[in-house]
Amino acid sequence: MVSMITLFLLCSTLSVNLICFATDDTITPNKLLRDGDTIVSKGGTFAFGFFSPGNSHKRYVGIWFNKVSIQTVVWVANRDNPTNSSSSWVVKIGNRGNLVISDGNSSNQVWSTNISILISDYINSSTMYYKLLDSGNLVLYDKNRRDFLWQSFDDATDTFLPGMKLGQNRKSGSNWSFTSWKSPDDPSTGDFTVIMDLMESPEVVTKKGSQKIWRSGPWNGVEWNGVSRMRPTNIIYNMVSNPDEIYFSYSDTDNSVISRRVLDYLGFVRKQTWDQSKGKWNTWRSHSDGDCDKYGKCGAFGNCQSNYDRICSCLPGFEFQSPKGSQSCVRKRELSCGKGDGFLKLEKMKLPDTSNARVDMSLGVEECEIKCRNNCSCTGYSSAYVNGSGCLTWLGDLVDVREFSKGGQDLFVRVDAIELENSGRHSKGSSLAKKKLVLLCVLVVVGFLISISAVNYFFKRSTRKRGLLQRQRLQRQVLNLRSSETNKETNSKFELPIFDLNSMMISTENFSMANKLGEGGFGSVYKGSLPDGREIAVKRLSKNSGQGVIEFKNEVELIAKLQHRNLVQIIGCCIDEEEKMLIYEYMPNKSLDFLLFDQTRCKSLDWKMRYDIIFGIARGVLYLHQDSRLRIIHRDIKASNILLDAKMNPKISDFGMARIFESDQSQANTTRVVGTYGYMAPEYAMDGLFSVKSDVFSFGVLLLEIISGEKNSGFYHEDPTMNLMKHAWELWKDGRILELIDPSMGNSFLEEEVVRFIQVGILCVQEKAKDRPTMSDVIFMLRNETPIPSLKQPAFVFTSNPDSTNAFAGSTPSLNELSITTVEGR
Repeated sequence: MVSMITLFLLCSTLSVNLICFATDDTITPNKLLRDGDTIVSKGGTFAFGFFSPGNSHKRYVGIWFNKVSIQTVVWVANRDNPTNSSSSWVVKIGNRGNLVISDGNSSNQVWSTNISILISDYINSSTMYYKLLDSGNLVLYDKNRRDFLWQSFDDATDTFLPGMKLGQNRKSGSNWSFTSWKSPDDPSTGDFTVIMDLMESPEVVTKKGSQKIWRSGPWNGVEWNGVSRMRPTNIIYNMVSNPDEIYFSYSDTDNSVISRRVLDYLGFVRKQTWDQSKGKWNTWRSHSDGDCDKYGKCGAFGNCQSNYDRICSCLPGFEFQSPKGSQSCVRKRELSCGKGDGFLKLEKMKLPDTSNARVDMSLGVEECEIKCRNNCSCTGYSSAYVNGSGCLTWLGDLVDVREFSKGGQDLFVRVDAIELENSGRHSKGSSLAKKKLVLLCVLVVVGFLISISAVNYFFKRSTRKRGLLQRQRLQRQVLNLRSSETNKETNSKFELPIFDLNSMMISTENFSMANKLGEGGFGSVYKGSLPDGREIAVKRLSKNSGQGVIEFKNEVELIAKLQHRNLVQIIGCCIDEEEKMLIYEYMPNKSLDFLLFDQTRCKSLDWKMRYDIIFGIARGVLYLHQDSRLRIIHRDIKASNILLDAKMNPKISDFGMARIFESDQSQANTTRVVGTYGYMAPEYAMDGLFSVKSDVFSFGVLLLEIISGEKNSGFYHEDPTMNLMKHAWELWKDGRILELIDPSMGNSFLEEEVVRFIQVGILCVQEKAKDRPTMSDVIFMLRNETPIPSLKQPAFVFTSNPDSTNAFAGSTPSLNELSITTVEGR
């Protein structure tokens, strides 16, 4: 009781405008934080306040996991300037909005955010406040602005959390990195730092002072080449490089998992996940303490092999330099550039240090060999990405090479003619290749003759076999023709059931009206049933369909190669003279637009259901852009192309207009603009430029439609020039964004959550492609309470008077869930 009275009197003597306890997630100008007080993020995930690490009696201010029984600090403000245990120290907002740690009885400061220069235009600190987010990020906001002014994520200590960046802000020149503690009891700046080495092919490196002690290997399009088994199933990795910034980040798709990456005081990056049942951290090292993980262990042109008694050997064409036992490798013989030398392939390799490498993402592996062969200084080459795209060439020593038991990439090392001959790979390889070529030619000729004979025999024998002949012709026409946008390997593995016309007529009861599901410009869709009981949807293209043979083959080949829970599954196809059909799994809940845009049926879509649909669509698009073995740009994402299964899981359909991108390709151009009015990005509709960002634009429009229940292209109200995007922007500017929400959802939603979704939707429809996020960024922003970049006016390129002449002559609006719409370029 006495202590409570004392505390009350102490608070009263400071100021009537200050309070002693900050019980929510913010620090405002009229609040201060004393030693012993904390603020906690809204979801209770993180806490901010004073602490003493381990056995230390020094006091620090930082952020730690609030739901973890073992205090685990993720960020320290005054790591190099601790305070004593005096209770007079406080955290408060000082001049120009800076957060400071000071002695409450004096002007003595031990730490400040020191951001006055950055926000010189905002000298009224009374409108500023700091908020602790559930991501672990402490963010400075201004009440008069929607974006943030400072964040702790830009000033990391030893911990790398989901959503943090590792790389460089190219505009400011500042680096995103993290540095170890001195010891478990001392958070001051330690000896080890993890940074991104910004070379032509960037790598993550750990340094002790200025000395490099470990590196990740280059980014291979999926993960860092030298970090085996990097990708757990619940983690999304993201590598971003543009004129403004280059960085690596990751996000957890499972919000229930508490995890972090921490650089310990010994120089190891550890992955940790919290085991609630055991009350402890499960810890894995991103790399072991084995000798092969030590940078340059075997020297230049050495190969580290951890499974051998002598872990260091020399690369082919090299030998240990005298005296015997030296770890330095030198060439056995000098090269005679262009006179018999060549390349030997080493598999499952950690690629050499890229400090002296050159990258050309426009070349494939075959062109890469030519480039390296024509440069006498080139000592080796490799594909930049695991899918075979991009070219990495080394112009000097090959350093920090190691061999994995699994994973890694192929490395081609330049050797002299004698080494090439002694290896037996050149001559045997050539001989084997010739034998394979001869065998292939024989098989092709024999197969051709047999096919011709069989066709003639069965045709003359009975016209009832015509269906079989049509299927054989289809297999030659659809399955064996090489698509210009796919490679040999994927075609060789492509298989798809072929159905004849009679079986489709039986399945659909002769395409009866009772089985008709919908109709559009392409033709009709019918419900059917296979002999094994499976229900199917038969997409029967009309003779006047905008989808021709090319688009039909494109959809058949693409969708059969893609496997994801949020992509519609194709069961087979059928071609019989002028009949072209696609057979899909049956979706009992039809398409999203069937429910969303109907005043009665939309009431069945509460916020939880719309939330799941949005995430399902986002996961499907992310798979197409990043996680599938083919990089796909859909080009026609819209409500009618989202089908719903029995459990209301969304599935993206209609791949007739999809295009394959090389993994390094950023955009492409077409003279034939395809898509649907209201969903097309401006750079695509106007100039034929499409990329992953044009799909992001379509997704943004669809997201706004799902939340509002309104069609973008049909949203006129009293203003014929108004579309949904413009309406959303006007409401956002006026602070009335909640008016956008579909009233049929009732009170089934959290306002802050829906507003965050709307923000992301507006961000996706920004006019310039570079201002839009990637789909991995979209998923992260939707799932996490993280600062969203400031919004600009979205593109209103589709705003037009519905009664006036359409600027995109020839466009056809979507009529049902499987339509294909074509817009010819002006």
